[in-house]
Amino acid sequence: MNKLNITYNKKDFQSATSLKWCPGCGDYSIYNAVINAFTKLNIARENFLIVSGIGCSSRFPYYCETYGFHTIHGRAPTIAMGAKLTNPDLSIWIVTGDGDSLSIGGNHFIHILRKNPDIKILLFNNEIYGLTKGQFSPTSQKGLKTKTSPLGSIEKPLNIWALAVAINATFIARAVATDTKHMQKIIIDAGNHVGICVIEILTNCIIFNDDAFYPFESKSIRNDNIIFLMDGEPLIYGKNNNKGLVLKDMNLAVIDIKDENKKDVLRHSTNATAHTLHFLLANLVYPAFPLPVGILKKINVRTFEQIVMDQEKYQEEHAKIKNIHDLITSGDTWEVK
Repeated sequence: MNKLNITYNKKDFQSATSLKWCPGCGDYSIYNAVINAFTKLNIARENFLIVSGIGCSSRFPYYCETYGFHTIHGRAPTIAMGAKLTNPDLSIWIVTGDGDSLSIGGNHFIHILRKNPDIKILLFNNEIYGLTKGQFSPTSQKGLKTKTSPLGSIEKPLNIWALAVAINATFIARAVATDTKHMQKIIIDAGNHVGICVIEILTNCIIFNDDAFYPFESKSIRNDNIIFLMDGEPLIYGKNNNKGLVLKDMNLAVIDIKDENKKDVLRHSTNATAHTLHFLLANLVYPAFPLPVGILKKINVRTFEQIVMDQEKYQEEHAKIKNIHDLITSGDTWEVK
């Protein structure tokens, strides 16, 4: 990728298209965090490509002064993969929602994580179908009453983090849309990571699922409901940092931190080779446990396109047929006079 000593400001990444999300939508905060992060990545603007599917989030390419591709429902990963293999120097960002990526696009989502291309996924999760006016989605909470679940959803919500850990994605993170500084830092970290990145962003749908993330957004209570994951740091939380996570009977448990049990509090490791702690953290469910936010996992593994290019290079170097003459004379030939 062509990285330059170039200075951009926020306006350089703002297109002339007016933003058209509902007033109060969390997508505005995400948009500002993303374009601010882009100015910090030292990547030429013409090397950015934003690919989206269908949904409120998928209007994103229109609002950014970069290359963009608004594709079809759930299929953004296939377009992004094709672009990456054609031009590996591109910085490719998939912008998608919980319905777009986890319902009709679920299989594509699974396999792009498995293949590990150098592509970043911003997954806007509002736990509802917003664009189509409020049906329950794969991440909707059990019991949620919507137009398609008037008696309350009976389905268990899909856990994005647990799925990503199981597939062995190389960069997994979560942010809350209202905490723009924290979210921007994660987006920058993802932009500098080489490999697949999936960032689940909790964004409030003020029209059809308002206050779904109130415990994690309200400044007065969120520190008691969120645990910020920081590599190498102890897993503590609370307004006074008075609670911690420990391992008990092969499960995580919450303790009140005292002098005698401080040493029992676990430390987070984003690059641990054994993913036991990653999986345990991914499966924490609020309100019994705090919601983990931040970078869950970050490891370096060779990317899909790097392996493909190595295969092509090897074949070129060891091929018996190197030009059109070799091809024409490679089989039985005869001369007509």
